[in-house]
Amino acid sequence: LFLSLYVDDILLASSSKDEIFIIKGKLNFEFKMKDIDVVKRILGMYIVRNKSEGELFLSQYGYIQKVVERFRMHKSKLVSTPLGHLTKLSIAKAPSTKKEKREMCFIPYISGVGSIMYGMVCSRPDLAYAINIVSQLLLWGMLMQTM
Repeated sequence: LFLSLYVDDILLASSSKDEIFIIKGKLNFEFKMKDIDVVKRILGMYIVRNKSEGELFLSQYGYIQKVVERFRMHKSKLVSTPLGHLTKLSIAKAPSTKKEKREMCFIPYISGVGSIMYGMVCSRPDLAYAINIVSQLLLWGMLMQTM
């Protein structure tokens, strides 16, 4: 049995419907609850079931769409991998002139990386490597600006 609790949202998952029924009964005895038989969404994530294969998937499509729009990336080129294995990011490609550095101050990269990191933690572990590399460069850039 898995019980996931966040503030006033509870998600129960088990291979045994009887076990879920017993736990729901005990919780319902103590607390006023609204029962949603088959959950399709929790905490902004969609739960997609493939019952014939016994699979569950989490989707944060709506959240990712909001992030894309907030950072005006809706016209960006789509890629199949978060960061290609041959992609080389380098601090050498960072802005070097005062004008470039001043312009970069108005671009919320740290907020963007943090927004993507939330998606990674919840449902996209495939983003971990790319976020790790980008985060290192963000830190290096901040250190260089303070020196």
